[in-house]
This record gives sequence, structure tokens and C-alpha cells, in this order.
Amino acid sequence: MVTKLTILVATWGDGLFAFTGQTRRQEIANQPVRGLAPDGRGGALVIVGGHVLCRRTPNSEWTTVATSEFELACCMAVGGFIYVGTEDARMLRLSKDAKLEPLESFDNVAGRDTWYAGSAIVNGQRVGPPLGIRSVAADSAGTVLFANVHVGGIPRSRDGGKTWLPTIDINSDVHEVRVQQADPRIVVAATAIGLGISRDFGETWTVEQEGLFAPYCSAVAFSGDDILVSASTDHFASTGRIYRRPIKTGGVLEAIENGLPTWIDGIADTGCIATNGSKIAVADKSGNLYLSADFGHVWSRSSKGLPTPSGVLIC
Repeated sequence: MVTKLTILVATWGDGLFAFTGQTRRQEIANQPVRGLAPDGRGGALVIVGGHVLCRRTPNSEWTTVATSEFELACCMAVGGFIYVGTEDARMLRLSKDAKLEPLESFDNVAGRDTWYAGSAIVNGQRVGPPLGIRSVAADSAGTVLFANVHVGGIPRSRDGGKTWLPTIDINSDVHEVRVQQADPRIVVAATAIGLGISRDFGETWTVEQEGLFAPYCSAVAFSGDDILVSASTDHFASTGRIYRRPIKTGGVLEAIENGLPTWIDGIADTGCIATNGSKIAVADKSGNLYLSADFGHVWSRSSKGLPTPSGVLIC
């Protein structure tokens, strides 16, 4: 029996949509949803309304995992634990009694006093996110953890969260971090100055711009033997492009087309490139959802007009 994959699209203002085959259904409505992540059981974790961590089972059943007084931003399940990053740059971990408890070790990471909010004053109003954890990633065992702080670089723990150290220059302005599960030495980051690549667990980094039409990268993912990354001129750009690059050294960044538009409508933001086996899903800021079933060689548009996406997951 072949199990159809479900694509989940979380949105900043109107809940969550699920796509299975040709069927589209809205499973959560009228609430902000973010932080889509695999739950390690074939389902998904998601943050609803900023303060509620929920789980979706493979059978589309929803349960509340935990609630928090903190504004929650992103999450991951790994090594038997659930970690949650917050909008005030805290790292929480789910306890055995279902409470999200801060990791004091993360509060003490070196250089924390130099972190700053990634927002700006535009026409007299502050726009953009506050200082917070934008994405999290880990090796499959949950021993090596990475937290993408915006703006504060990528602190790393090599002991399951007991201690943390900074890695990349905070002024790289990182928007997403991912770890290759087949070789966790390889870590990639979408930064405001290009595609960041580390081949030694984040000890050292190179940042690549050649091949990109603009250096501002906002989402990144692994697909087969490739790295996928989105690029645009800035966070508020009206257009963007999706690129691929071989994981191996010496590769070059090339724009993806073959059914994917040359220019997508706005950026593909943090969490908006999802992969699962040969499947890839990309959502742009205008609510277009593009799919590929063959590692990105052929694409089609699956949906349009969705509310602004906050993340995509193939489960």
C-alpha cells in the first residue's frame, strides 16, 4: 500500500492548510501558526497563537503538547526531547511533566550581550522581528544542537544542550540553519550575505554569493545531493529566486527553473523550503505553493492565493 504524503502549510494569520493529493483542507483557522517541524513519529509539531505547542498525528488528530508564558517561535523533536526557541532568544525544553522549561546554559552563551533585534524603523514605525531564535537544527541523535538567533549568529551545543558556544559571525544575520542528517558535520545557513556552509559542525564557515542575483538568503534545505536556498534583495523584496548547489565541495549555485518560475512572488522565508525524500515544497510570500517529486528537476504549482506562509512541511 502506497501512503500519500501530506503537505502542511502554516500561515502567519489564518491557521494551517493540509494538502493530500488533490485535496486541500484548512485544519486550523483564524490564528497565527508557525514553527512547523517533524515530531519524530510521522506527524508534526506546530506553534499556535504564539503560546501553544501542538502535535498533529499522521491521522490528522490534534493535541496540545504544552503551553508557555513565553512567545514561542520555532521547535524541533530530537533525541527524545522537544526543544522550543522563543521570541526573546530563550531555549526551552519539554520536561517529563509536559512543561517547557528554559535551559539556563543557553542564557549564558558567550557573546549573548552583543545580540540585537533584526527589526528596523521604516516610515517612523518599527518593522521586522524582535531578537529571537528563528530556527533550530540538530544531528539525528540530538547530541549536536544549533540555534539560529536573529540577530546573534548560531550558538552550538555538542553535549545535548548542557553547554553552548557561538559559531558564525553574528553580523552574517542568519535566517535559517539546517544540518545534513547523513553527514552532520555539514551545516548550512541562509544568511543576509549569502549561503553559509560549514563542513566541521560549525567550527568554520564559508559564505558563498557567486551565482546568486542578490545575497540576501532567507531559507535553506537539503535535497538528495543538493543544497537548496532562496535569495532576494531583502526581506521585503517583491521577487526572489530559488537556487541549488551540490553538497560536495567545488559546486556552484545555479537558479532552478523547469516549472518553477524564474522569479517567485516575494521571498521564500524561513521554513518555506521543505523536503522529504525526493519531494520538495516551496512556498513564497504571496501564497504560491510549488512542488517537485524528483529532487527539483521538474516543478508544478500546487496552489495559489494562500495567506502569507510561515512554514511548510512534508509529512
